[in-house]
Amino acid sequence: METFMEWLETIKTPEHRERAQEVLQWVMDTYPDLGKKIAWNAPHFTDHGTFIIAFSVSSKHLAAAPEYAGIEHFSEQIKAAGYEHSMMFLKFPWNKPVDYALLGRIIDFNIEDKKDIQTYWRKNPNKA
Repeated sequence: METFMEWLETIKTPEHRERAQEVLQWVMDTYPDLGKKIAWNAPHFTDHGTFIIAFSVSSKHLAAAPEYAGIEHFSEQIKAAGYEHSMMFLKFPWNKPVDYALLGRIIDFNIEDKKDIQTYWRKNPNKA
């Protein structure tokens, strides 16, 4: 968690900070081999040097960013779970539990889908 402590300290609302820390800790515990770094002022998880998922906060939600391919692939599941998403972000409202099973499926998808990708981001604009 040390990698993310400075970022977590920027979250002013204690409950939001606790939720963000809980989610980051869950990712670290569930995927201990993923790399951790702060990039673009956000916590990023990587696999073999390629981006897997990042997180950010707003006043209304914790956002997970798995690139467009992850959002597109899971769009119906995201909606069925009662969450909203944009082209790049899955929005976990602060007042609703995080669906860790869904989050795990998204992370698993990116790890598998990007296993042969050697760049940080996907190159195909339709999968960016």
